[in-house]
Amino acid sequence: MNIKSQNFRKSTGLFGAIFGGLLISLPVIPQAVAQQSTPKINPCPRIFYEEPHNNQVVVPQGCPPNALTQRLAAQGLLPVPATRSQEQTKLGVGGETPQPGVIPPRPVPGDQAQQPSPGAASTNQPQLLQPPQTPSATIALADGKVNIKLVNDTAANVTFQVIGDTAPRSLQGKSDVTLQGLNAPVSVTFERQDHGQLIVTPQPSSEPGNLEVTFKEATDATQGRSTMRIERNGSVFLN
Repeated sequence: MNIKSQNFRKSTGLFGAIFGGLLISLPVIPQAVAQQSTPKINPCPRIFYEEPHNNQVVVPQGCPPNALTQRLAAQGLLPVPATRSQEQTKLGVGGETPQPGVIPPRPVPGDQAQQPSPGAASTNQPQLLQPPQTPSATIALADGKVNIKLVNDTAANVTFQVIGDTAPRSLQGKSDVTLQGLNAPVSVTFERQDHGQLIVTPQPSSEPGNLEVTFKEATDATQGRSTMRIERNGSVFLN
């Protein structure tokens, strides 16, 4: 075998080794490039938080709420927006990786929904004002004092008490009692001992500072009364 033949075989072997190595390494390069170039799907793109989408588009469930989402949730038109996940927190507002030197947008303070504290009443709902109660009677007080005559026209005993002045007392059926020199304002409670309902009728006397209160049996629970209050101006209220 001459020298030229030996050189040709060596060249052929070297070329085969190089070509074989290329065949082995070629499939790996496209796969690695494909893995690096595949973008991660972002469910919360930054465009949701930029105008005009910030006030026109509702973000998907699980994304940080934008201005429109917060307003609709505060009005009860949407579920309360869920807080961002740990992965979204790492990616920043909108889900993108924060770029160096770029500060993620912050919600406008006026657009943030104020959530009521637990157990507290919502301030977004208007308060319904109760109409003032009309006095059941009006009397002229005598130096700020009043005498009250209780007349029990029922067959049952009635327990009554002047709040802050007397202990509970019993008034027998078909009887009466007079409470003298009570300072207004004054509250009097009364209850049938058989737990029935009472119709209470206050009637001012012709003499100043005197009030007659009559108890009668009531068959309708809506007619029942158990408290009387006399204000400083002589107004008599029943409840």
